[in-house]
Amino acid sequence: MVSPEFSLSQFYPMAKPRNRSFWCLSDSFLYCGGVFLAILLVCSFWSFFTPTLNFNSAITDPSSAVSCKESGFGVNLKSDPKDLTFYDDPELSYSIEKPVKNWDEKRKQWLNHHPSFAAGASERIVVVTGSQPKPCKNPIGDHLLLRSFKNKVDYCRIHGYDIFYNNLLLHPKMGSYWAKLPVVKAAMLTHPEAEWIWWVDSDALFTDMEFKLPLQRYKNHNLVVHGWPELIYDKKSWTSLNAGVFLIRNCQWSMDLIETWSNMGPISKDYKKWGEIQRSTFKDKLFPESDDQTALVYLLYKHKEKYYDHIYLEGEFYFEGYWVEIFGRYENTTEMYLEIERGAAELRRRHAEKVSEQYGAFREEYLKSAGNGKGSWRRPLITHFTGCQPCNGDHNRMYDGESCWNGMVKALNFADNQVLRKYGFIHPDLLDSSIVSEVPFDYPADEGPW
Repeated sequence: MVSPEFSLSQFYPMAKPRNRSFWCLSDSFLYCGGVFLAILLVCSFWSFFTPTLNFNSAITDPSSAVSCKESGFGVNLKSDPKDLTFYDDPELSYSIEKPVKNWDEKRKQWLNHHPSFAAGASERIVVVTGSQPKPCKNPIGDHLLLRSFKNKVDYCRIHGYDIFYNNLLLHPKMGSYWAKLPVVKAAMLTHPEAEWIWWVDSDALFTDMEFKLPLQRYKNHNLVVHGWPELIYDKKSWTSLNAGVFLIRNCQWSMDLIETWSNMGPISKDYKKWGEIQRSTFKDKLFPESDDQTALVYLLYKHKEKYYDHIYLEGEFYFEGYWVEIFGRYENTTEMYLEIERGAAELRRRHAEKVSEQYGAFREEYLKSAGNGKGSWRRPLITHFTGCQPCNGDHNRMYDGESCWNGMVKALNFADNQVLRKYGFIHPDLLDSSIVSEVPFDYPADEGPW
């Protein structure tokens, strides 16, 4: 852009007065020539500082597309080449009842046609969550679900993940806990750019906003769930894993698993029979219907040779943690983290939210003694309010509703404080969401990096 102070008069000073009858024509030529020169200079500066407009940018020729590395702007969201992909196949169906074949080849072809997405695809995650289609019966249910969604949006924004929230049944028979499988399959087809789909139940809350999944640990596996092998094969318990939170690779193996898994649910003509088989196999299962969690345990138990090597049973940290053993420790955990920061100036430094992952990496050095899982003072990655059912209010009778709702509020504010601090505020009371306090500046100049 040309500066407002940039004046054309700089380029053509006026000539001294002469005899007008003799110099009239000459002065006119000089005047016009000066104006023409000035216009040329302005146009030159304009073209230098202003990029050329491309009116054909809606569809980009892949042969002329600038790579992600060259452009510096990441993925190209405005390019969808005309090359045919699986999306152009009239036989493609997102339905849970229609299998997808050759998915690895189809996804690879799509990435080849969209090279800017290929870079970094192996670590790209889409978080998927959702709730019921109708308003909640519990008076505070919709509010809790809204805050639960905000919690997931916060986590995804910090780590650069996409998120999809679904509140519809994508198959009329696949309700309740089975509703997740049609959504996950549809998300896999809709996001070929993502290597992983991360399902998180609506009653599961992120409570360590800095922690990132150790994806390198799962490089030889296609499904990650929180679970314990000894409870599957020795105790034969239906609670030997939790299917409310799982990470699944976007590949053909997963498509096949979802097909087999779903066919133990309500879309199967043998649905009632599967419930009987599950109860006879796992004696601690109390209800008669086939459910998604017991179905997955059954596949691992009965077909270990087929599934075990591909499923990572994560038990080294709270991939998801039972809320009853967690929510009473939030205040102590907060104090332990503050104690670390009192001795580590780099952790107290105020910073932009976009670089939060760097501070999470800094903090790991100070958490080696914290341990993991039950009894640890490390923040749990996810606190799972299993049995609370915040929307319909029909919580497990092992505990009263107030402990569920108060527990969720504490977890939400505990997580929210980790986000709000970047914005200069915190909730001083984890049970009172309405009050915030400004965070004082606590970074002495003599400890700074300058």
